[in-house]
Amino acid sequence: MSDPEERGFVVIDKRGSGAQESARPEDTVRRPEAAAAGPAPTSSERVPRVDFSMLIASFATGALYHLGIAPDPESGHPGERNLPLASQNIDILELIAIKTQGNLTADEAGLLEGLLYEVRMRFVEATKPSGE
Repeated sequence: MSDPEERGFVVIDKRGSGAQESARPEDTVRRPEAAAAGPAPTSSERVPRVDFSMLIASFATGALYHLGIAPDPESGHPGERNLPLASQNIDILELIAIKTQGNLTADEAGLLEGLLYEVRMRFVEATKPSGE
C-alpha cells in the first residue's frame, strides 16, 4: 500500500439478510493520509488538552461572542449580535449543569455556576430596551 490513493476504510452494511456480505469496491472510502491527519501542529501551536473546564468555557465564550461582547479570534472584532445563538449556548450550559449535578469537583461546579451567572447577566443586559 505505498500509493496514498489505496489507503482508506471499508464500510460493510450488515443490515438485512444476515448473510455474510463482502465489501464492494464502491463501499471503500479513500482519502490521502495527509488529509486524514491534517497539518501537524508546530511547537508554538500546541493544541491544549480538552477537559471539562475548557468545554464549558467554550460554550460561555460562544454565548458572549453571539452577544457581541467577545471578539472573533481571527479578526479581533466583536461578534455580530445573534440572540438566538447566544441563548442556545446558555441553554447548553444549563443542560450540562443539570446533567452533571453531583458529579463535578467543587472547582468544576464553581466554574460552571460562575460562567452561567455571567452569561445570563450579560444576556439580560443585551436584551434590555435601550431606554432602561
